[in-house]
Amino acid sequence: MIPYGRQSLDQADIDAVVEVLQSDWLTQGPTIERFERAMSERCQAEFAVAVCNATAALHIACVAAGLGPGDRLWTTPNTFLASANCGRYCGATVDFVDIDPQTWNLDADVLASRLAQAELDGTLPKVLVAVAFSGQSCDMRKIAGLAERYGFTVIEDASHAVGASYAGRPVGCGEFAAMTVFSFHPVKIITSAEGGMVLTNRPDLAERLQRLRSHGMTYDPQQMTETSHGPWYYQQVELGFNYRITDLQAALGLSQLGKLDEFVSRRRELAARYDRLLAHLPLTLPGTQADAQSARHLYVVRLQLDRIKLSHRQVFEGLRAAGVRVNLHYIPVHLQPYYRQLGFTEGDFPQAERYYAEAISLPLFPLLSDEQQDYVVEQLRRLTE
Repeated sequence: MIPYGRQSLDQADIDAVVEVLQSDWLTQGPTIERFERAMSERCQAEFAVAVCNATAALHIACVAAGLGPGDRLWTTPNTFLASANCGRYCGATVDFVDIDPQTWNLDADVLASRLAQAELDGTLPKVLVAVAFSGQSCDMRKIAGLAERYGFTVIEDASHAVGASYAGRPVGCGEFAAMTVFSFHPVKIITSAEGGMVLTNRPDLAERLQRLRSHGMTYDPQQMTETSHGPWYYQQVELGFNYRITDLQAALGLSQLGKLDEFVSRRRELAARYDRLLAHLPLTLPGTQADAQSARHLYVVRLQLDRIKLSHRQVFEGLRAAGVRVNLHYIPVHLQPYYRQLGFTEGDFPQAERYYAEAISLPLFPLLSDEQQDYVVEQLRRLTE
């Protein structure tokens, strides 16, 4: 079975974790700070706050942005559930902006139109979660301009985009977003087994994010409401969460970060090879966003169903039967039962729904061999020609 994605680990990764296991710190230790510092330097950001997973990162980013009951969060329907759920965790109303038919990212032109109407209706969002789907940023320059005009906070959900760049700078640098979230799940670009991170250039946000990940606690006398009782003293100054990452995870993430360029280069090589090998099949291949250089977390194709004898499901199941464990990213979030209960229904976001009816995620990961990729292409050809 060829999976759609998988981690790439070597002995150096194992040794890094073993070193921490043999140290005095398994959690809340110095390896976490080293991981954060290395990631902030890599992304040209001032601050990085590591947490247990990217969902937690999105949650505390929303809290740090001041999102709460009565507020609105907008995001794309073509994403994982967490990009919307983070708003619901805060008690906010969630809505969606349809996708661009070429890039399959949130459509900045549709966003502009929706914002103009929302201003008239008094329903502007407080937070926009702009998802870098498959490793490619949205039209972040336009989104940042809209954020300045309408006064909302941009959180870039770059869970797919570690190692990507936009406008010549690393994703995560903070030029076009107040906060950027990364994921280190095993199928992502680099992994810490589980893990996430928020990057920002604002010291006030970084300070709050650090508190929120650990129960809202502080040991800093300047953040306390009264004089410290002694070196043991801490205060809980707000309601936070236990979203801490461990030093074991940070050690793995730090080791993997040293191979990021190698991983992204191989992913881009494989994606370019797919582009060539699939060019003459009845498929729509991934489009590109101006100024964005994708990390190529996913390689998604859309079936041109009017040119194929089999249905979308038959092609998907045919590939799995042949040992190619394809996947589908994503079921539109607004069609999930939870969000249907909030009033969403079919037809609300037609581009995302049309995409879902045609999309298949093909295997793409650094250890995928050319021979395996050739096999994937041959099976797809067999089922679509």
